[in-house]
Amino acid sequence: MHTKILIDSTIDVSPALKDRFAVIPLTIHVSGREFIDGVTMTADAFYRSLLKSKELPTTSQPTSAAFAQVFESLTDDGSEVAALTISSKVSGTYQSTHIAAADFPGKVFVVDSRSISLGAGVLAEYALSRVNAGAGAPELAAELEQLRERCCVLGLFNTLEYLKKGGRISKTTALAGGILGVKPILGVRGGMIAMLGKARESRQGCKTLLQMIQENHIDRQLPVLFGYTGLSAAPLEMLLQNDTGTFSEQTVRQSTVQIGSVIGTHAGPGAIAVAFFRQ
Repeated sequence: MHTKILIDSTIDVSPALKDRFAVIPLTIHVSGREFIDGVTMTADAFYRSLLKSKELPTTSQPTSAAFAQVFESLTDDGSEVAALTISSKVSGTYQSTHIAAADFPGKVFVVDSRSISLGAGVLAEYALSRVNAGAGAPELAAELEQLRERCCVLGLFNTLEYLKKGGRISKTTALAGGILGVKPILGVRGGMIAMLGKARESRQGCKTLLQMIQENHIDRQLPVLFGYTGLSAAPLEMLLQNDTGTFSEQTVRQSTVQIGSVIGTHAGPGAIAVAFFRQ
């Protein structure tokens, strides 16, 4: 029986692989206008509007009815579906997916990635490799629930202002990272965004981020994703220029992704991130 993988549009995967997934988009509200993430607004267009907008864009999750409609179309040929979502701790998307899946017993299996963006992306890319190897949806969902514990996503942010405005971090955390010139380093802990460190400027931030990555011991047999927010990958290029061997060894796959609009709303421009699996 064929297995299909559904992801929501907050999950960033390699552009070369994106058409291998079914994607359900979230909605973005910018300057009083509504857009469908990745459908009626590209990431470039979003970041241009973000730089001009005086108000922070807002986002909304798909309804359970929208998920049910997608599940119907994906399973009508007898296929099973493994649905992977953004962490339930930061979005209600998982809950909507779970409610809809109840109407498709034995056909749809939902997994909370307990991560965001690239972190969920490396899980999705692993899932694709398992489907290519013939894994069924129930088996795949069980594997992802185990593997997500080894997933690591670390990012260097240019500012915490967008996360604070969006209510994704506390005012205390924002204040701690808001000193002039400080570049906060964030990660995902327990399915939530947490500040893990900070540096005085971008170059030092890159070195600290690379050190944290090394301390987590990358499993080089599994996918690695690099990502950036905004219109330029220059901050990510700075990270790689500072690398003295962390990523020089061959891995199964290393890809670079422009992080999408929904996560970009909260990260703001100029952020970079790396996602991988610990050994």
